[in-house]
Amino acid sequence: MAESFYLFANGELHRKDNVLRVTTPDGRFKDIKVEMTRDIYVFGELSLNTKCLNYAGQLSMPIHFFNYYGSYTGSFYPKEENVSGKLLIEQVNHYTDKDKRLEIAKEFIEAASYNILRNLRYYNGRNKDLKTCIDDIKALRRGIARTQDVNELMGVEGSIRRTYYSGWKEIINQEIDFEKRVKRPPDNMINALISFVNSLVYVTCLTEIYKTQLHPAVSYLHSAGERRFSLCLDISEVFKPLIADRLIFSMLNKNMLTEKDFERGSNFCYLKDASRKRLLQEYDEALERTIQHKGLNKNVSYRHLIRLECYKLIKHLMGDKKYEGFSIWW
Repeated sequence: MAESFYLFANGELHRKDNVLRVTTPDGRFKDIKVEMTRDIYVFGELSLNTKCLNYAGQLSMPIHFFNYYGSYTGSFYPKEENVSGKLLIEQVNHYTDKDKRLEIAKEFIEAASYNILRNLRYYNGRNKDLKTCIDDIKALRRGIARTQDVNELMGVEGSIRRTYYSGWKEIINQEIDFEKRVKRPPDNMINALISFVNSLVYVTCLTEIYKTQLHPAVSYLHSAGERRFSLCLDISEVFKPLIADRLIFSMLNKNMLTEKDFERGSNFCYLKDASRKRLLQEYDEALERTIQHKGLNKNVSYRHLIRLECYKLIKHLMGDKKYEGFSIWW
């Protein structure tokens, strides 16, 4: 089974015969078994050449880059192999048609907000006082169907998120400084965790979209713009409550991450390297966790649920079956 490979070393990434080799400044090296590698996440300072990138492209292997603070900066996205001109036309048509776009965007928020409620109900059933949050989000969700355009829908989504985040102090056992979501740069440990784990979900969605015929830059909830794969943002909204948020709650409540795992500056906060590695191990394990899929009647991993979501969207775009966003059922 293919796996993601996480690189923290500094040095050079280059092709050596039929492997990709990481060589550190002191001459040590490690070979990446490319036949077992799905994609590569680069957290260290590495130099690459076209020979390396050509080989990664030949292997259809995306390479995702993160800066010193763990912020996602971009990806090497190989030439698409699964190309469908007909599907691309339908993707664009569903974006340019206001009603068709809004229909899909509403499904993303319906599913994301339902999954948020599942998280709140889970902890409310474990002696956390979240009833007010749950009731408020239920009321906000009723406004999704009434929205007339995507901007109005995004306003509802923002209100749901703010209400959801207001309950995190109750969910998390540690004393936390978390009043509001701050992204650029994250100003405390919770915002730093949200930014980092959300970026992981984003690039996981990118890798899974790459395996399908969807174009990652044509989206519905988020505006299709320059310098980003906005469809990844759409699909990640659905899966952040299941993968990102649950991972954060679990690691903090088990004291696997505490304040000492973060580096603070005058206006920023980020995970230390050792803590980042620990989180990535847990993230990988979360993606490989399986559930019994009620539609397919077999066990599927959380990662494969993302691929299945892409296929569901394709069926909607091609007029085969109406898209319904993934909802947690367990």
